Amino acid sequence: MKRCNLFIALLSGVSIGAAIPAKAAESHDHRHEAAPAKLQLNQGKKWASDATLRQAMAAMRAELAGKLHAIHKGSLAREDYAALGKSIEGQIGAIVSQCKLEPKADAMLHIVIADLAGAAEVMQGKAAGQPADAAHRAALALNSYGKYFAHPGWQPIE
Repeated sequence: MKRCNLFIALLSGVSIGAAIPAKAAESHDHRHEAAPAKLQLNQGKKWASDATLRQAMAAMRAELAGKLHAIHKGSLAREDYAALGKSIEGQIGAIVSQCKLEPKADAMLHIVIADLAGAAEVMQGKAAGQPADAAHRAALALNSYGKYFAHPGWQPIE
């Protein structure tokens, strides 16, 4: 739903654990349900996804998976982490700009997006932390997406 865009955009601009500025939080439309504390299935089934979401998530997964060997070896350069973080941030922007999920699915997506956004910030050096740890966090977020959202052919990152 379009009214979710501001909230997801705010989440993508702050790292996990950082507070959303009060003025920005006040301007968010609170007509939909607040995001629950943890991911859950939709009455035992995966949440619906749309083409934009699937495309963006698949792009993030492919890029991260392609760098896993170097990440595990400790040989991925800082600028490569930064580029990965920037790419994730761009894919989040694509998701945000075309958000069409129903409110409950959207609330679940907020959790995944927040983890991805926080990881992207660390990888880009915008927030404190180790880029390799942030890449691992992004992989976990993408795996959670695949566990909780319907996405034909999705493969977890291992």
